[in-house]
Amino acid sequence: MKFLLIKPGEQKTSDIFSIYAPSTHPPLGLLYLGGILEQAGHEVEVLDYNMENITREQLKNVMMSSDAVGMTIYSNDYKSAQNISRMIKEIDPNIPLIIGGPHCSFTQGHSLNDIPDADISVIGEGEHVILDLVKYLQGNKKLADVHGIYYRDNGSITPGKPLQIIENLDDLPFPARHLVDKYDYGNYPFGYHLKKKVTALETSRGCPFRCRFCSRYNNIIPDWGFRQRSVENVVKEIQELDEKYRSVRIDDDSFLADRKRAHKIFDKLLKIGTNADLLIEGARVDSADRDLYKKMKKTGVTLISYGVESGNQDVLDFYNKKTTLQQIRKAINLAREMGFFTSASFILGAPIETKKHIENTIEFACSLPLDIASFGPLGYIRGSQLWNEAVESKKISSDTFIVLADSRKGLGNFTREELIAHIYQAYKTFYLRPTYLLGQIYRSLLRNDYSLLFNGWKFLYSLNNIGKS
Repeated sequence: MKFLLIKPGEQKTSDIFSIYAPSTHPPLGLLYLGGILEQAGHEVEVLDYNMENITREQLKNVMMSSDAVGMTIYSNDYKSAQNISRMIKEIDPNIPLIIGGPHCSFTQGHSLNDIPDADISVIGEGEHVILDLVKYLQGNKKLADVHGIYYRDNGSITPGKPLQIIENLDDLPFPARHLVDKYDYGNYPFGYHLKKKVTALETSRGCPFRCRFCSRYNNIIPDWGFRQRSVENVVKEIQELDEKYRSVRIDDDSFLADRKRAHKIFDKLLKIGTNADLLIEGARVDSADRDLYKKMKKTGVTLISYGVESGNQDVLDFYNKKTTLQQIRKAINLAREMGFFTSASFILGAPIETKKHIENTIEFACSLPLDIASFGPLGYIRGSQLWNEAVESKKISSDTFIVLADSRKGLGNFTREELIAHIYQAYKTFYLRPTYLLGQIYRSLLRNDYSLLFNGWKFLYSLNNIGKS
């Protein structure tokens, strides 16, 4: 059989909450499915709507040679998925359309209402499920006997058998990255310069921490736990990537959570030698360790991105971050000392936050040696503890996916418009400081890379236009 796998493009808007470009990360979930299907002898083609403008005619041409279509859906792109799925069924009403991804896992059977043209929705991990669905499509299995799905049955949405969690991630083949060789995933937000060619890596699934704002499968899927691939399996994949790719993004929720494992990974990488730049995009500040950071530097780590969230200890405690302001400062100072490119995200609008809290966060961000700081509003996201609490108190409907911490909904102390103003001010204050601008010019000279400055000015220009609108 031949499968067409699709990543819909994110909906583009022009407000302060969508100032980032659509994600340019390779769709690892689809590439894992591609690896499983190819291992079983099937053909696979991937279309990424984030990376190209795919016309109806292009889609039709690819579908002509496909036996089934699979689509991964996030809640921020399900509108785009609706449009694409409608087009798929207009082109071929009889082709099986299977959907999966976070939106389907968080909304369960309701996802087939959100995507009315889809036939089957996969919940949780799809690598084993897709092979059972192949058997169904070949007439060798009933949908009622497939684990982890919802499907349409005579006008009703019916569950299959309970989903099964993949305990041993080492059993999975590596993602079929060659399926997206036609795309360039090197455009990092804010203009950070990646060495071409670029890919991504996942060494674990889930997260051992329980931040209240974070959308987690643990909150809706029983027994969904934090699972890590073995050191040997991770190193083997990095070795393979090192032969082809020059930049590798590590996309784990918290790659350095297990410091002993991290030390072992980098010890082995130091022995074999690597050439690719490694970018750690999910790091906690309490994982900072001088010896570990030294090994990371020698191995080729060039960037660390932290989830800092706030410059107020009471807000960190409210979020259940289990980190301190002292740990934040120590980690980012150490990262700068090692010469890493440093990035951190901040959330404004916690229900306990006052204007003074927001001023403290902006001031704290400015006091840290960061190359990049991103500021965003608190969102009550489906699958998070905060969302569950708001639904239980009837402040938001259980049908919603994400709701901003708007005071008019009883979710915070600021209106949406006030949050926009605070975020706009945070960006202006952080990026227009003379010390920051001079420091970035100096570091650009040292790196011989001016892309951050060039893209930074474009970003500030667009931000200024948003502020005037």
